[in-house]
Amino acid sequence: MRISRHRRNYTVRVEEPRYRANEQITNPEVRVIGENGENIGVMNTTDAIKEAHDRGFDLVEISPKAEPPVVKFIDFAQFKYEKQKEMRLQKAHAKKVEVKGVRLSVRIGAHDLETRRGQAIAFLEDGHKVQLEIVLRGREKAHADLAQKVMLEFFQSIKSTFDVKIEQPFSKQGGRLTILIARV
Repeated sequence: MRISRHRRNYTVRVEEPRYRANEQITNPEVRVIGENGENIGVMNTTDAIKEAHDRGFDLVEISPKAEPPVVKFIDFAQFKYEKQKEMRLQKAHAKKVEVKGVRLSVRIGAHDLETRRGQAIAFLEDGHKVQLEIVLRGREKAHADLAQKVMLEFFQSIKSTFDVKIEQPFSKQGGRLTILIARV
């Protein structure tokens, strides 16, 4: 029996936020924070930009959704570098989760079922998600309910060992029935 060996990396791409600086800030008024963290107050945007340049800094929008938006006197290049550094750290600490496949069949034997159960448990122990799959052939397509029953029994046998949940419910595409499970 063939098991799918395709690697499926489902990594979430985190898009770094866009920060507006100096003339890119479109609001007429902004709340200004000084270079040392002191609150300067609400100012006209053009006056705030002029004040920032006089002090030798850039005016960077820190919190654009606040009313009025919060801006700060900082070096924009240094600020972008710090934010990119934080993003790299988050990416390094993020765990990559792969989806591993376990293929069953409607007429699978008890020993084969135990072997697949061991594989699925090993995948779940490593922190991966497991996609259970049954490919129906010929007259088996008319009995998708039997395939669903086999998958539910397999899921219940794994649930007796691990605390797992169904992450993606049954989906049938042609003669292929799949379900995605993961640890809670």
